[in-house]
Amino acid sequence: DMNRSIYSLLLMDDIIRAVDQLAYAQNTSRSNMVNQILAEHLSVKTPEQRMHDIFEQIEALMVQQNAFQIQFQPSDAILSVRTALAYKYKPTVRYSVELFRNDPKILGELRVSARTQNAGLLRMLDHFFRLWEKLENRYLSAVYPAGVSCRIENGRYCRTFFWPEESCTNAQLGESISSYIQNFDCALKAFFELDEQNWKVGIDQISLRYQKALQKEKILL
Repeated sequence: DMNRSIYSLLLMDDIIRAVDQLAYAQNTSRSNMVNQILAEHLSVKTPEQRMHDIFEQIEALMVQQNAFQIQFQPSDAILSVRTALAYKYKPTVRYSVELFRNDPKILGELRVSARTQNAGLLRMLDHFFRLWEKLENRYLSAVYPAGVSCRIENGRYCRTFFWPEESCTNAQLGESISSYIQNFDCALKAFFELDEQNWKVGIDQISLRYQKALQKEKILL
C-alpha cells in the first residue's frame, strides 16, 4: 500500500539540517527524503526505490548499446536516452521514460521526439509512428482489445505503459522497457533507410522484424 498520511514528528534541528541537505542533493522534498530514509532502514520498498531499480536496469542495458547515450534528468521519475538518426544532418532522437509513483494501472509513459523543425523529417516521423501504431494494434490486440494507448502529433510519439497482469520484478520491468525502446529504435532506423522503389518490401520486413521481436518478449507493457 503506497498511500500517504500526515504525521507530526519532533526531530532535532541538526537532523533536519542533514535531511534537508540530502534532499537538496537528490532534488526531492524533506518529507520524501525522510520517507526514503525510514523505508530503507525498515526494508520497506517505496515508489522512489522501485523507479530507481527500474531505471538502473534500463541504464545497464542501454549503455551496452553504443548507439545510445544516457542524458541527465533533474527528476528522479524520468530517464532519457538519445541516439542519432541517419537523415541528412543526423538529427537527435530522444526517448524519455517517465514512471508514475502511485498509479495502480499505469506504470509510466514513453515519449519519443526529435530536435528538429524540418517539415520533411517531421512528416517522416509521423509516417513511422502511424506504422508502429498499426503494428502494435494488430499484434497486441489480445493485450489491448480497445487499441494501444498512444498519441501522435507533429513528430512526437507518446506511448502509455500499463502494469503487466503477471507478477514481475523491477529488473524485469526495466528489461522490458529497454527492449521496447531498442526494438522501436531499430524499426525507426530501418524505416529511414527504406528504398522508395522497394517500399512495400521494406515495410513488410519491418513488420516481420516486429513480430520476431515480440515473440521474444516475456512481459508486454
